[in-house]
Amino acid sequence: MAMDWMVFCKDTLTGDVMPSCFGSGRDISYLDWLFTAWGWTVSVSLTALAVALIVGSIIGVIRTLPDSPWLTRLGNAWVELFRNIPLLVQIFLWYFVVPALVPPMKDLPPFVLVVLALGLFTSARIAEQVRAGIQALPKGQRYAGMAMGFTTAQYYRYVLLPMAYRIIIPPLTSESMNIFKNSAVAFAVSIPELTQYALQVGEETSRPIEVYIAVTILYAISAFVINRIFAFIEKRSQVPGFVAAGTGAGGH
Repeated sequence: MAMDWMVFCKDTLTGDVMPSCFGSGRDISYLDWLFTAWGWTVSVSLTALAVALIVGSIIGVIRTLPDSPWLTRLGNAWVELFRNIPLLVQIFLWYFVVPALVPPMKDLPPFVLVVLALGLFTSARIAEQVRAGIQALPKGQRYAGMAMGFTTAQYYRYVLLPMAYRIIIPPLTSESMNIFKNSAVAFAVSIPELTQYALQVGEETSRPIEVYIAVTILYAISAFVINRIFAFIEKRSQVPGFVAAGTGAGGH
């Protein structure tokens, strides 16, 4: 079957081909819609990544606190809970169950609920990486901080975490790329992201091959950009001569 890439230049309402492939006013082409869907995918992914980094870092630190066994158990429970429930199930729980149990959450848009589900799901994996990064550091780092009179919060902030983040950049890169791929499940609650676009436009135009190729390319571009950004950060922040062991948490 011959490819028909002009399908993206068609008006979404009339099906007529637009001269410029981009609409104006109320006229929207499938290409316009494609880039809008990509914007939703990027928005969901980056917001969920921010949630995952913040929550995952907190849980990862909690799991390494000395003399706080109950906090360690709480952190372990968090990781096991969110890591062992399928992401799609978690999205349905946040979308259907949590608002029923917490009525004020009924007013939250689906975008927020999906970001929470995806962010907390990924936070469990990032927490494991942060824990592994901290525990990979020589114990002398902790003792040096204590000898300087730092409080627990201070030596985590100024000594342990800056080093740990530097050595877990490779697994963080993988998780950041995974968030873009996992954001595809947002179609299940009607977020107009790339997968939802591919399903709907493929049916409307009867050109699923072209549509899925375009969507695949945009997913690949997103992952590549994330990879290059983290590679740049890793190159600029790496600690000369330091090789950490035991930070392969991303594969768990």
